Amino acid sequence: MAGYLLKRLGGAVVVLFLTALLLAAAVHLVPGDPARAVLGAHATPELIAQIRIKMGLDKPVAMQLWDFFSGLLRGDLGTDFVGGVPVTTLIGEALADTLALALASMILAVAGGIPLGIAVARRPGGVLDRLTHALSMVFVSAPVYVTSLILLLIFAVKLRYLPAMGAGQFSDPINYISRLILPATALALFWWGYLPRILRATMLDVLGTQYIRSARAFGFRENVIFYRYALRNAVLPIVALFGLMVGYSLTGTVFAETIFGRSGLGTLALSAIDQRNWPVIRGVVFTYALFFICANILADLSYRVLDPRVRLSEEFETGV
Repeated sequence: MAGYLLKRLGGAVVVLFLTALLLAAAVHLVPGDPARAVLGAHATPELIAQIRIKMGLDKPVAMQLWDFFSGLLRGDLGTDFVGGVPVTTLIGEALADTLALALASMILAVAGGIPLGIAVARRPGGVLDRLTHALSMVFVSAPVYVTSLILLLIFAVKLRYLPAMGAGQFSDPINYISRLILPATALALFWWGYLPRILRATMLDVLGTQYIRSARAFGFRENVIFYRYALRNAVLPIVALFGLMVGYSLTGTVFAETIFGRSGLGTLALSAIDQRNWPVIRGVVFTYALFFICANILADLSYRVLDPRVRLSEEFETGV
């Protein structure tokens, strides 16, 4: 396990390095002058030159890359071009709302998707199974911004059950949670369509294995077979999807935060893109990449702990 963890951490460092390299070079690859974008179309050439010096854009590309990487090793993601605020401060202020939204969406996804998958696996081919199959096609194919708008129009504008815009304050938990429900549900709908189909398929495969047939032959009750033995192995693929779930939830917050008027990394990134504010853009994308990589490592380690067959097969292949 220690050797596997070191190998995964080494791969994560390489991916983060390549991500940082692309982000550092992006300012020179994307058309548009950040200094002119900050000052506006009517800025004088002299003022643009002064801002470029302040931004460090007058330095050679290699020196700019060195400045970015050296700052990254110190935990310094640069300074906001527009407000002069450290990027780490901006990300720190926006991160809590984004993580709360992503976490709430994953809780709703698991709380709704897994019980529904269990229900359809209990009676394959039934009415609920056919209905879930039809709805899953809709939920999986519908983009987040579409589901967000539909939920906003129905439950906030038409029925007025829930607040429409804003994130609220942590000091008022009831109000904050009420403003989380709609955007979190919009993000969870994809997984309500995906998780039941995955769990149903794996559950039916497990129920057809030899050890399940042996358990039936020995007279075990069907509920014991289903919940104690079959379900335990059928949920393992869900653990493997944890990394993808984190990535989908974090990137989906960009649309949800914009449509529901919430503060967070998504709205911070969109504002920075409009202003060509490269330090903020690089900092937000690097933060997304860091969380995505850490979530995948955690999912891989959890899968190995929960399923010893993975470790045994690797030890057999390596001759350990």
